[in-house]
Amino acid sequence: MIIRKKYLNKLISWKDHDVIKVVTGIRRCGKSTLLKQYQDYLRDNNVMEEQIISINFEDLKFEELLDYRALYEYVENKIIPDKKMYIFLDEIQKVPSFEKAVDSLYIKNNVDVYITGSNAYMLSSDLSTLLSGRYVEISMLPLSFKEFYEVKSGNKEEAFNEYLKYGGFPYLMNMPLNDEQLNMYLEGIYNTVIVKDIEERENKKYLDPNKRKITNIVLLKTIARYLASTVGSIISVKNVTGYLTSSGRKVSASTVDDYMEALQEAFIFYPVERFDISGKKILKTLNKWYIVDLGLRNYMLPKERYDLGFSLENIVYFELLRRGYRVCVGKTDTSEIDFVAQKNDEINYFQVTANMMDQTTFDRELAPLKSIKDNYRKIVLTLDKFTLGNYDGIEVVNAIDWLLEE
Repeated sequence: MIIRKKYLNKLISWKDHDVIKVVTGIRRCGKSTLLKQYQDYLRDNNVMEEQIISINFEDLKFEELLDYRALYEYVENKIIPDKKMYIFLDEIQKVPSFEKAVDSLYIKNNVDVYITGSNAYMLSSDLSTLLSGRYVEISMLPLSFKEFYEVKSGNKEEAFNEYLKYGGFPYLMNMPLNDEQLNMYLEGIYNTVIVKDIEERENKKYLDPNKRKITNIVLLKTIARYLASTVGSIISVKNVTGYLTSSGRKVSASTVDDYMEALQEAFIFYPVERFDISGKKILKTLNKWYIVDLGLRNYMLPKERYDLGFSLENIVYFELLRRGYRVCVGKTDTSEIDFVAQKNDEINYFQVTANMMDQTTFDRELAPLKSIKDNYRKIVLTLDKFTLGNYDGIEVVNAIDWLLEE
């Protein structure tokens, strides 16, 4: 079992605080395992077994608790009045109107509540209204390259190539990394997320009646493949609609928008806004979209040849999220910065490129950073080892070494 130290420490830091801990992320990224690791931590720190109530709604033995009233009564009957109780509700989105049960448990004096879910829609609508200001979200991702390498060890360049190809879903560490088994496993995740999770989202009583239902799975998969093929490129709903129309599909922009939103809510794709560096404002159009795991991308587009630079850019984006940054794509008057990463009062500018050895590429990557006149840190991440150094305050850093930093 891989110990997800950063996420585990986040849960520990929120222990006994008067907020509901909500762990979100794509299916099979390790949420259930994280809860088990945290429960082990509690046991190791003088919490008795009877103080832990753990329910996984993917387990058939809890099927009768899919009614929120039955769930509340079941948990309430197990609460020991004079003990601190730790309640874990895994994949809670399967319970219609679950927020009512969660809220009723939360208001009890001796209860600490932890829930997980595989769809961002669980944090919208009634839940966010009912629990506003009373929950903290911990967004979970598949393994980082550092976590992957800690298991794989050996040559870091070879490990990175495997990470590029197979991705970071934790269970992959328990099986031989070969294409046939990998594709079977990723197919299961992909089809479950695309078909089961999104269909589940549609059946929820708290679904916004003004939203179009996601009924055309073929269309959904087509849009997902297109987004996977355009990782690192600026796109819009209009772009996607135009692509579908040129392929012979008649579909409205509003329908495409709803389907893209469903893919985002299922934590498969993450849109990134653009930030006008000189104007200091967010631009509302033409985002970039990144895929949560490159193994999934390779499964979805098995015969495509990928641009290594865009794959590296995808990895860097999610690493910045893991490190707690708010990330945007930067826009200057004449060019683009791959990432503007902000945390508290700290801002870092990042350019990402596979190779800087060609002089034209070298000049092209440094030029946008040189045009920024503030004194924040400016970094180019590259896979080559021959251009590393400091160029008038711009750091050129090996990307693999950067990914392995603490």
